[in-house]
Amino acid sequence: MEEPVIRADGLTKFYRMGEVEVQALRGISLLIKRGEAVSIMGPSGSGKTTLMNILGCLDRPTGGEYILDGEKVSGLNDDQLAGIRNRKIGFVFQSFNLLQRTSALANVELPMSYSNVSNDGRGQAVAALQAVGLEKRMKHRPTELSGGEQQRVAIARALVNQPAILMADEPTGNLDTKVGQEIMNLLLSLNRQRNMTLIIITHDPRIASQTQRTIRICDGLIEENIQ
Repeated sequence: MEEPVIRADGLTKFYRMGEVEVQALRGISLLIKRGEAVSIMGPSGSGKTTLMNILGCLDRPTGGEYILDGEKVSGLNDDQLAGIRNRKIGFVFQSFNLLQRTSALANVELPMSYSNVSNDGRGQAVAALQAVGLEKRMKHRPTELSGGEQQRVAIARALVNQPAILMADEPTGNLDTKVGQEIMNLLLSLNRQRNMTLIIITHDPRIASQTQRTIRICDGLIEENIQ
């Protein structure tokens, strides 16, 4: 049986706010298979963003074990986390997070500057933009692109290092319904074509219903795991 791309056992995360200890995660265990499309849902304060930050190697758990694509990462330091994050995970955010003064192509090339790409980095960036249907817009700056096109640039940037996991945090939140569905169709198509694990953080049941599985988080615990 193939090893899951994500294995989390008993993840906890505590924050200290003055004299108060906040328990953001209270023992999360989950498996996500390679190539699976999964949604993580939960109300504000449920712990879903904390879980995303840990699964995305943006933060470390207080306790528990996390194995990402065969590597134990729960005890890594900041530099080690940054390295594995750049190799293994591509991020797509609600607010696009593009550099406004540079072209779409330059935005997509940016992650490769942190990964010591020795082959044709420009070619990889062009291929990533072609994969999201923006080969004719690669010289345009974000201010010259629509919201949907900017999100496609962000997806191309997430793809350029060929990560094992594509992690999207409310990827349709700043888009209207029609364009949001186009972005969702693109993400699901990339998931199928590349066997790339897709994890979507969302509060929208319509978005979650399109993935293979929905994990509902409440009060730092998994409330439901719906196939």
